[in-house]
Amino acid sequence: MDSLAVRHRPAAAQTHHRRTRGPLFLADRKAPAGTPTLDVCPGTGRARLSYRRAEEIFEGSTRLLANPLASPEDIEDLDGWTLHRLRHSALTHDAEDGTSPPMLLARSRHASVRSLERYARSGVDAVARHVAERDPAARRKG
Repeated sequence: MDSLAVRHRPAAAQTHHRRTRGPLFLADRKAPAGTPTLDVCPGTGRARLSYRRAEEIFEGSTRLLANPLASPEDIEDLDGWTLHRLRHSALTHDAEDGTSPPMLLARSRHASVRSLERYARSGVDAVARHVAERDPAARRKG
């Protein structure tokens, strides 16, 4: 994702795969005075890119990934992935990895478990792994 965003729109935003803190998508300019600390890259002093602009870059950069059978000539007519889908995917993986519902609620900023249900839907592989890990017969063999 990082290299795609830079390759398609180098002047609009830059990401850096070696950073371990700070915003993922950065604007080209320094953050203005008074910008919240969490919205500023500690290494460069650049501001977090707006959600709208980050969404545009992410969607545009993932068009061919989301449509693997399409040709590059059709890229303008394709839809890419959204940041919302990325969020959904992260919450699903966290749920599959055993993250507790209260933590999922806190991370997603949802108020109820019911509203979280649409995000935390485990796939068939995760369910099969869960069942296999708890199978008493399999534990006796190992």
